[in-house]
Amino acid sequence: MNRHLLSSADLTRDDVRMLLATASEMHEVQRRDVKKLPTLRGRTVINLFFEDSTRTRSSFEIAGKWMSADTINITGKGSSASKGESLRDTVRTIDAMSVDAIVMRHMASGAAHQVSQWVDASVVNAGDGTHEHPTQALLDAYTMEHRLGDLDGAHVAIVGDLTHSRVFRSNAITLRTLGAHVTLVAPPTLMPSGIGAWAAADGLELSDDLDALLASGPDAVMMLRVQRERMSGGFFPTPREYTIGFGLTRERLRALADANPQAVICHPGPMNRGLEISADAADAAQSLVLDQVSAGVAVRMSVLYHLLAGEGVAA
Repeated sequence: MNRHLLSSADLTRDDVRMLLATASEMHEVQRRDVKKLPTLRGRTVINLFFEDSTRTRSSFEIAGKWMSADTINITGKGSSASKGESLRDTVRTIDAMSVDAIVMRHMASGAAHQVSQWVDASVVNAGDGTHEHPTQALLDAYTMEHRLGDLDGAHVAIVGDLTHSRVFRSNAITLRTLGAHVTLVAPPTLMPSGIGAWAAADGLELSDDLDALLASGPDAVMMLRVQRERMSGGFFPTPREYTIGFGLTRERLRALADANPQAVICHPGPMNRGLEISADAADAAQSLVLDQVSAGVAVRMSVLYHLLAGEGVAA
């Protein structure tokens, strides 16, 4: 594993397996009364978030604290960036304080990679624009394997707003790395530009028919949030029409259960209940939404461990 985690494409199959195995050990810490390890004592981790976040920021903070790191949260609104300071000056200022890792979320695709060229600290991409979110893909894979077993040969469908989703990009890479069969489902207006060439090169299947997909009995269905805050223009006529065509409704939940009673449902959150996913589906017995949140802490503990204390850390 490299000094940074910027993209899911940076991880080999062995890297992913190592991170998931360590996450399984870290998950045991969550079941203890005293959730504390001395692993990163003396290390400093900065969570630098220029976009809003509940799950990712809090889980990285908990992960660092449970491993005894000094964890500091900085938001874009609470930093000198709000006064006009450039990203380069912001991260170089933080790096000058001899921190060990910067966990960063930024609205610009490629920002994490650029920052890694400017600082000596390890950089973890916690989401960069519509590009990638590698730790989300790791925790999704961890959650699905915990319920389904090895994902090699499993059929995973990713459904929804693919155009604006960094989660889908990292998941498609990680799931293929683990040997899963991946189907991407979206209306044509929410299929990313150039997706055909990527799908052909990496063995991804494309579909605009959710009902046919569910009838085929996939092992897991991951619903993506409709990111209306990133949309300018009409990607679909009305929210109701989107739900009719691509929402995981009560009826579609039944169809999935009929086709594959063992199928599971995932959603990276936050959810738009009643739009891309119904309350029945979000709260169903086969829903892994809260399992994903729980796994997020363990997976991010694993990532920080291997970047800052593991055997694979670069000198």
